[in-house]
Amino acid sequence: MTTQFPVKDITKLIPQKAPFVMVDSLLDFSETKVESAFTILSNNLFVENNNFTEPGLVENMAQTVALHTGYNYYIKGEDAPTGYIGSIKKTTIKKLPKVNDVITTKVNVLHEIMGVTMVEIMVFNAQNEEIASAEMKTVIAS
Repeated sequence: MTTQFPVKDITKLIPQKAPFVMVDSLLDFSETKVESAFTILSNNLFVENNNFTEPGLVENMAQTVALHTGYNYYIKGEDAPTGYIGSIKKTTIKKLPKVNDVITTKVNVLHEIMGVTMVEIMVFNAQNEEIASAEMKTVIAS
């Protein structure tokens, strides 16, 4: 199956539903990488004082990992599974993005075995400045 990137309709690729969706397009995908974009709107649950807050950034990171898993299932013709954050470490938030900013989140898959995925994640603003990073372990629900 050949896909044209970016994929704008990601509703079938992640288990989250509005208003809890923190990614809006799939920019790139491979077995070991995924890249998403997200436009921060003023009505977002995680916007406070015109800033996208830390929990929103962490949820964006987790949903980008979910996008990797979901797209992997999609190309096999299967529904996206539900997953959970198993652990987060080495989290750094350098700058909070503002309303109307577009952030790009890049995930490198370090290990994936039996439904457990270990990744490193970096979030960039429109100026390609790294504004956040973390290591995360996610687990697919069985």
